[in-house]
Amino acid sequence: MLLALSLRDFVIVEQLHLDFQPGFTVLTGETGAGKSITLDALSLLLGDKANYSQIRHGCPEAQLSALFDLSGLPALRAELCEQGLLGADEVELSIRRTIDSKGRSRSFINNQAATLAQLRQIGSRLVDIHGQSAHHSLNSEAVQRDLLDAFAGSKPLAEQVQAAYRQWRQAQEDLATAEAEGERLAEERERLAWQVGEMEKLAPVEGEWAQLSQSYDSLAHAAELLQAAEEVAAHIDGDNGLHSLAGRCRRQLESLSGIEPRFAESLAMLDSIEAELGEISSHMHSVAARAEINPAELAAQEERMAELMSAARRHRIEPEDLPARLAQLQQDLADSEAAADIEALREQVRLAEAAYLQPARELSAQRQQAAAKLAEETTEHMQQLSMRGARFHIELIPCEAQAYGLEQVQFQVAANQGSPLRPLNKVASGGELARISLALQVTASQCTQIPTLIFDEVDSGIGGGVAETVGRALRTLGRQHQVLAVTHLPQVAACGAQHWQVSKHSGGGQTVSTIRELEGSARVEEIARMLGGETLTDTTRRHAAEMLEMAAAE
Repeated sequence: MLLALSLRDFVIVEQLHLDFQPGFTVLTGETGAGKSITLDALSLLLGDKANYSQIRHGCPEAQLSALFDLSGLPALRAELCEQGLLGADEVELSIRRTIDSKGRSRSFINNQAATLAQLRQIGSRLVDIHGQSAHHSLNSEAVQRDLLDAFAGSKPLAEQVQAAYRQWRQAQEDLATAEAEGERLAEERERLAWQVGEMEKLAPVEGEWAQLSQSYDSLAHAAELLQAAEEVAAHIDGDNGLHSLAGRCRRQLESLSGIEPRFAESLAMLDSIEAELGEISSHMHSVAARAEINPAELAAQEERMAELMSAARRHRIEPEDLPARLAQLQQDLADSEAAADIEALREQVRLAEAAYLQPARELSAQRQQAAAKLAEETTEHMQQLSMRGARFHIELIPCEAQAYGLEQVQFQVAANQGSPLRPLNKVASGGELARISLALQVTASQCTQIPTLIFDEVDSGIGGGVAETVGRALRTLGRQHQVLAVTHLPQVAACGAQHWQVSKHSGGGQTVSTIRELEGSARVEEIARMLGGETLTDTTRRHAAEMLEMAAAE
């Protein structure tokens, strides 16, 4: 839900911070005081386009921000976590936007730069603005369909239908590609088969190149290795070799080591030298024993390495990557052969179609049943909202199979008794449209997923007992959602759990709008102003207090 809204230098607001509560909040004030500013700000934070005229006169930029609690929206939280916009343990989301004097704007989601598309996508799941504004989402067929599916408890089935449709379409595309590009695919299979055959004939083995390289180096330098090993061994083990000289040094020092302590230290070092010379000698004999001058083997290895190098150049890879390339070619060939099996692809299309139609038909049946119930209950609410004789109907129009099912969902309304049903988005009166939306929202409040609902002057053109009914309906809706309503009627305002008053004043050559929360006597005064105008009497105040008491008692 919406926790807070902050504005700075926006239209005629110098600085404003509002903390919102759950339930039903009313926003009142005299005409022209700036009640729409709050809604305009929220609309911008939800992704509306901005312009420089929205900046307060004389200021370089306007700043807007809102804070939302996502604890009741686990699916949205999971998506935002995946996108890196929300921490795993975080439940609050901030949206911030600045607009400069040239009409340019910058947007941020949890202090990360965001696009308007992101604001619209996220904002559409946080706030829905109802009334005479462009934000009225119920004009969208997709929203109408989603509301019906939610009311019917069919959202999981609708998602299953959508997934099955994607698989069916993919099967159709695979078949069409195979049929339309048969010749090209045949050439591709022929090319792959030739490459696989050539590579299988070469039969590269994992690790072969590294082993060949080492073996080849040994064979190519065998004579040098043998000569070096034999000469070093002779220098160590010969009659006058290093080993013999070290022995003479030992014998000379041993007889005198008891007299000179440093001779004893040197003897220890000579022990180490003799041991290391022995190790070196052993290595040299081992190398000499293994060094083999084999011209035939060397030539064979040169030929094998040339074959591997040639294949690697043709495939533009390194020789050590040839085994992986062979595996990839074999997989590509298998995939290509499977894709060329027209009959198998046709069977996949038939199976995918059946897998789609079964849940789609089940979804149609659920929608049909829910549409009648939702229409009936909404029509009943419309009668109480100054729309006597009006009818609400949900038409399910059969269509070709789509991701959303086998029918289009269209909300229709007959605004007056005897009038024909017309699509909801063709209803001319903004006030009627807002009240129809209110009736729908009250009916479907148990299943609507959007946590914050805003109604802009839903009481347009009504009064008296109908206004009280609207107020009670909004208060009822506030038990399931956070509801904010802009109203001119005291009967509606009296039903609010929270009451904000918008006012404006002039000073220093500028007009500034402010909003304050009303409680106690201040709220009585505002309700009395809405009842009696500028001149207030004790009778008007008593009437206002009575209205508040009656609303609180219900």
